[in-house]
Amino acid sequence: MRGEEEKPSSVRILGIDPGLRITGFGVIDKIGSKLVYVSSGCVKTKDTGSLPQRLKTILEGLAEVIAAHRPQQSAVEIVFVNVNPQSTLLLGQARGAAISALVTADLPVAEYTALQIKQAVVGKGKAAKEQVQHMVRRLLALPGDPSPDAADALACAICHAHGGQGLGALSTQGFRMRNGRLV
Repeated sequence: MRGEEEKPSSVRILGIDPGLRITGFGVIDKIGSKLVYVSSGCVKTKDTGSLPQRLKTILEGLAEVIAAHRPQQSAVEIVFVNVNPQSTLLLGQARGAAISALVTADLPVAEYTALQIKQAVVGKGKAAKEQVQHMVRRLLALPGDPSPDAADALACAICHAHGGQGLGALSTQGFRMRNGRLV
C-alpha cells in the first residue's frame, strides 16, 4: 500500500561461547542494520561434578535460555586446538552439549573461529579480551562491560549479524581464507 513505511526485517540471534566451567550466552536482535541487546549471561557448572553432569547442566541451561528468548538463529565459537589435548577434548564436549541444545530446538547453527569473531567486532583478529568487551559494550550501547564469557558470546552473535549465514551474507564462492580474510 502507498504511504505505509515498510518495517525493517528483524531476527533474534543467540551467540554461544562454549566452556566446560562457564558457557557464555548472548542474545541480540538485528533490526534492519541496527543491533539491539536483549540478554546475556553464563551457564556455570560445578567443578566437582562429573563430566556427564556438567554437560547436562550446559544442555539444560541453554535450553532454558532458548525457551525464554526464542532466537531464530544461533552462532557458536569453534574450538581452537589447545596445547593440552585433554583440555581441547573437554572443551569440544562442552561445545557439543551447546550445539545439541541448539539443534534440539531446531535452530540453524553457524560456526565462527575466534579470529573471525574478533575481526568482525574489533577489526583485528588478534584483539585482546578487554578490547572485545569494550567494543561489544559500544556496539550494543551497554552501560558497562559484560563479563568476558558473555562478551565473547555477544561478539559471536554480532559476528553472525554482520554477515553470517542466512543474514545477507556475501557470496564467498571462488575465494579462500588467508589470515582470517577472504582472498
